[in-house]
Amino acid sequence: MSEQSAAHVHHSIDYIEIAMRDVADAKRFYTQAFGWRFNDYGPDYAGIQGGGREVGGFRKDANVTPGGPLIVLYSRDLTATLGAVREAGGRIVKEPFSFPGGRRFQFTDPSGNELAVWSET
Repeated sequence: MSEQSAAHVHHSIDYIEIAMRDVADAKRFYTQAFGWRFNDYGPDYAGIQGGGREVGGFRKDANVTPGGPLIVLYSRDLTATLGAVREAGGRIVKEPFSFPGGRRFQFTDPSGNELAVWSET
């Protein structure tokens, strides 16, 4: 088994592609809020780097519609991440709340996509 195929897990989510109205603005937001890195494939697509490989991408789409699956990110420090999302221009749509297993909040990015961030504490 190659090192590249060892990074892929059978029947798990392997890659998430997110529609964005403005790929450059999305890269700026996610870099500022979360420190993400990207591979550029032209002005209409950017690959999201993580865990030693590409794990997703932003694709340009004029028709971004909210809803669908909720992508949930993990944070070791929910308060700091909440501040970083606000500072980067994210809109908090659900303030931090407790649930069995931890706390989380939900936000929308500049294109209107809703994501969540959770932490164990």
